[in-house]
Amino acid sequence: MFESLQRCCVCVLIISTLTPAVVETKAKNVLFIMADDLRTTLGCYGDTLVKTPNIDQLASKSQVFLNAFAQQAVCGPSRTSMLTSRRPDTTRLYDFYSYWRVAAGNYTTLPQYFKSQGYTTMSVGKVFHPGIASNYTDDYPYSWSVPPYHPPSFRYEKEKMCKGAGGGLHANLLCAVDVAEQPGGTLPDLESAAEGVRLLRGLGDGGGDGPFFLAVGFHKPHIPFRIPQEYLSLYPLDQMSLAPDPEVPKGLPSVAYNPWMDLRLREDVMALNTSFPYGPIPKDFQLRIRQHYYAAVSYLDAQVGRLLSALDDSGLADDTMVVFSSDHGWSLGEHGEWAKYSNFDVATQVPLMFYVPGVTFPDWLQAGTIFPFVDVFGRSEHTFKAGHVVRNVVELVDVFPTVSYMAGLDPPDRCPLVSFKEELCTEGDNLAYTFGRHERGKDDEDIAFSQYPRPADVPQVNSDLPLLANIKVMGYSLRSWDYRYTLWLGFDPNTFKANVTDVHAGELYMLADDPLQDHNLYRRSDHRRMLRKTSGLRQSLSLQKRMRLQLLYLTAGMKKSHLKP
Repeated sequence: MFESLQRCCVCVLIISTLTPAVVETKAKNVLFIMADDLRTTLGCYGDTLVKTPNIDQLASKSQVFLNAFAQQAVCGPSRTSMLTSRRPDTTRLYDFYSYWRVAAGNYTTLPQYFKSQGYTTMSVGKVFHPGIASNYTDDYPYSWSVPPYHPPSFRYEKEKMCKGAGGGLHANLLCAVDVAEQPGGTLPDLESAAEGVRLLRGLGDGGGDGPFFLAVGFHKPHIPFRIPQEYLSLYPLDQMSLAPDPEVPKGLPSVAYNPWMDLRLREDVMALNTSFPYGPIPKDFQLRIRQHYYAAVSYLDAQVGRLLSALDDSGLADDTMVVFSSDHGWSLGEHGEWAKYSNFDVATQVPLMFYVPGVTFPDWLQAGTIFPFVDVFGRSEHTFKAGHVVRNVVELVDVFPTVSYMAGLDPPDRCPLVSFKEELCTEGDNLAYTFGRHERGKDDEDIAFSQYPRPADVPQVNSDLPLLANIKVMGYSLRSWDYRYTLWLGFDPNTFKANVTDVHAGELYMLADDPLQDHNLYRRSDHRRMLRKTSGLRQSLSLQKRMRLQLLYLTAGMKKSHLKP
């Protein structure tokens, strides 16, 4: 039975990679916009409290993927994975302290591929994760035609810049500021937006030879919430609410819990004296965290609006593809967790949208202004809904082949099972077949894989960000339309291998009944029976395919019982 299921899965995968739709596109340029730690807290994703008119306006003229997932919920590994279209087990980056070209393989990146095709490639702000993870150069000159730009004011981001009650400066989590009082009278994302606007104006004035690929990465809503204080006024505390499931689920394995150490190290959070690891943050402070996160998202929205307006003013909007996404999500108290560092949807799910001239927005509507700036503080009558939406599951490793194809380039070929010596290939799917088509319903073959490392089975001070040498357990998580299935497996950091027979814990959530993923249905007895049933599977079978077959077995009875009236 399982051999036939395995062959079926492989056949579907092969067919899907060989038959992308032929899409006519006018896009020759690419504006690639990245947020940092942005979950799907956007109006176009159904959040009724947040105020994000500029991103919502982009979404109204884009194809919006409602269920897109990152490969690891932490900045460096996720960005490296997305920009190389390789999973963390192929980049061998699970922390911030290795460079994939040295540690794994000389992989071609998304901007590098465009550069090789005659594009001028430019980076502003946080695109690659800075430091060792990108060779201290943001992978220049491989990926970029000119040295990347970083906002000078970012050097103050980790310093004591937040006024306390007595007027002194602190390194706080909550850090709404008077921008005029900050060094240089500015903030990092204000500078990055200004540089992006300057470049777009120059390109629109004929300042570039040939097409361009411009990536602009914003730092917010990453902590600390050092944002202009006026954005807090958009979210009065009496309008804020706690997470719908603020308690640690009873069935959550201890290895799965993220003890949010980066918040605990902030001075204002330290003063709360919450017990490690499960002590809850006081409710009034939880509300303030959520208020500041929402305000940071609106601040980000304004910077995105500045970029899009400049694209319009430069006369580039009718031949430039715009891609907008984030590196991962962020927990806002769900499951008693904060920040990222987990495999739950709130940490792995990201916004993902593509504006493609003539494809997602008709030619006959493109006369005039496409992206007018919308002031979030004004009394605007603008309301925007997502344009064409895709509900089936996709991944950030899909971005590279999709952007390439939609820009008129040949997408990379599918990687072989072992691809360390392959410079250019993709472990994702070309999503071009979804453009211009009506989605007929759920596709059970669409799967997203995420993973997260842990140093031990119980929460420790380094559980959120273990160094490679300290990783002992790896949580591999499969997300389908109906389920999230996670196995926590023993992991050898010397060989970069997980032991599929060394199961430390498991999680299984049925999303129709439990969309917040609070009720773990995984039982060790079921898993032992499943392992006996699937013991004949080939050892060379990839972990992803193995988990797909396991999920079929574990949920066969659930689907039947769920369909009963």
